[in-house]
Amino acid sequence: MRASTRIFAVSAAAVLALSGCSESGAEDGTQSLRIVYRSVDAPMVDLMENVKQQFEAANDGVSVELAPIEGNDEDYATKLALSQRSPDTAPDVFLEDSFKLRADVDAGYVLQLDDHLSDWEDWDSFNETAKQAGTGDDGGTYAIPLETDTRVIWYNQNVLSEAGIDLPWEPESWDDILTMARTVKASNPDVVPFSMYAGTMQSFYELLYGTPGGTLYDEDEQKWVTGSQGFVDSLAFLKTIYDEGLAVSPAEALDENIWQGIVGEMLPQDRMGATVEGSYAPQFWQAGGQYEWPEYSEVMATAPFPTQDGQEPGAVSMSGGWTLAVGSGTESPELAADFVKMALSYDNSLQYTVDSSKIAVRTDVAEASEYLEMNPFAGAVTEVLDVSNYRPATSDFAEIDTAVLTATQEVVAGGKSPEEAAAAYDDALIKIVGEENVTQK
Repeated sequence: MRASTRIFAVSAAAVLALSGCSESGAEDGTQSLRIVYRSVDAPMVDLMENVKQQFEAANDGVSVELAPIEGNDEDYATKLALSQRSPDTAPDVFLEDSFKLRADVDAGYVLQLDDHLSDWEDWDSFNETAKQAGTGDDGGTYAIPLETDTRVIWYNQNVLSEAGIDLPWEPESWDDILTMARTVKASNPDVVPFSMYAGTMQSFYELLYGTPGGTLYDEDEQKWVTGSQGFVDSLAFLKTIYDEGLAVSPAEALDENIWQGIVGEMLPQDRMGATVEGSYAPQFWQAGGQYEWPEYSEVMATAPFPTQDGQEPGAVSMSGGWTLAVGSGTESPELAADFVKMALSYDNSLQYTVDSSKIAVRTDVAEASEYLEMNPFAGAVTEVLDVSNYRPATSDFAEIDTAVLTATQEVVAGGKSPEEAAAAYDDALIKIVGEENVTQK
């Protein structure tokens, strides 16, 4: 879509957004669907505008109203939540953050889609791990993944090679990571050997889910885990890299903007050996990116993050991403589900995924030459989706995630030992979910 057309589409949709929820049967006999999504990303705007045209052409008497929401993720979540509270404004189809899905399911805002997927042949083409993003506590499917991301180790080949480390570097355990980091530090004390943030997705969860049986939430028992040795071990690994000076300083690690220095300066300037970062890293370095780096494809390489001791499946990743969901209050559930299916068809998925540089959730899209050629690392960062995990984003998870973050930051800052921080987390967890909703591991 041309820029001028896109601007017109967004402006027109914004007007429609103010007109309230569409009704399935208008006075002239037509049916209407209201579609809510984020308008900050051009690929999303293009996708919705194209699907609107395709869907109206394929369904006589159906009108699609595009109702984009401007703003960041938090703005979108707030405005979406407000729209869902009234039948007059609730969407028929909406873009849903996988992190928010279970909370919205619990609130009764999302339609279960299993009956609508039973005869959709394309559903078999979606990656089984990616499908977790749309699964509710009851095992039902409430949203269809649109795209996702993964986490891997990004390493600077110049730094590792100068330290005498054989390339390609393929760590098989946490000890292999520590060996690399200590070797780099001994070779050049001015280089930061290895970085893991003091947060959760690129740090603690990447570790925890790579420990034997490591998880925050037992899906079988549907209870939160306390007394986890994997929790302690994960904090202990972080304590080791910071205590030994193998990472950035604790103060830098606690700075939420440290990623900019790592991605924009340290790695391009050969001042860091490796970091754990998302599959989207090339977007920063490609032409037109925030930190253009023409040589990034020759200097950087990736490795899957290993499990603690190399136990099966050998590697681990964490994923997030966006989905498409159908509002529980829609008067046209079949039409709404068909709109989602059309939006996520092979052709539409391929175009959107390549345009947005996101990880493909369809296996056939992941094999397409257009997808594999969007950047030199597309294949490598997609492969780890098979060993990736999604956060247990229940309605109370935001508060639990904060408790995990507190434990991580206290260990990185040196305020508590791993055992103390883990015990404090367990206490906080019980206060959040109740004694009856935890299980000892």
